[in-house]
Amino acid sequence: MSRVLYAEWTKLRTEPAALWLVPCFVVVTVLMSLFAVASASCGQGGCGIDPAVLSLAGVQLGQALVVLPAVLTIGGEHSTGLLRTTLTATPRRIVVLAAKAVLTGGLALVAGTAAVLGCVAVGRAVLPGNGIAALSLTDGPMLRATAGSVLYLVLIGLLALGVAAVIRDAAASAGAVLALLYAVPLIAAVINDPELQRTLRRFAPMTAGLAVQATTDLQRQPIGPWAGLAVLAAWSAAALLCGGLAFRLRDP
Repeated sequence: MSRVLYAEWTKLRTEPAALWLVPCFVVVTVLMSLFAVASASCGQGGCGIDPAVLSLAGVQLGQALVVLPAVLTIGGEHSTGLLRTTLTATPRRIVVLAAKAVLTGGLALVAGTAAVLGCVAVGRAVLPGNGIAALSLTDGPMLRATAGSVLYLVLIGLLALGVAAVIRDAAASAGAVLALLYAVPLIAAVINDPELQRTLRRFAPMTAGLAVQATTDLQRQPIGPWAGLAVLAAWSAAALLCGGLAFRLRDP
């Protein structure tokens, strides 16, 4: 397994697109959070918005740049024919997919930690005094929102990897994952039935997973913080399971 991991790491670090996407993800995520916080009408009485959700708003857009390296690890190899060489060197396909999952998750963990901490720092620098107090990482709900946001990004990367293993084309895989993430909340927003709207938000991977960021008015959320993250984990596990079966049974 260590040999396969090293081979996958070598391929990834020599892929220019993947190398640029990681720092771009961190910068874009932090900048989007800065824009969200700076645009909010906040006074000493507060912003009327959960300060954790506001400060971590960049995660919602930055996640798109987590999807791209994940789909490139399989979709990119399919398009270039490199996957045949990979499977010739390592015929055990599940081992190859497991190595790609470990690498994808590890990369998302490192980049996600840097981006999320940057978002929290931006919130503490821009929000007024009461917002700074609410964003303390020694506070239980804020610590959960911060750690949960990092886990969210890891799960999004694994979801994208599983979808790419099924579809096998990098561009189509990225489009499918982004549609799954962003289209369902848009559909829910235009539905007039409150109960159906709430159900969609409870089980859509993005809205369910991002519930982990909430630190206030938890009763108004469509799903609890950890339950929402569990829904996203189920989506990721299902994608990896389907991807593993497709990767094992189909020709490269």
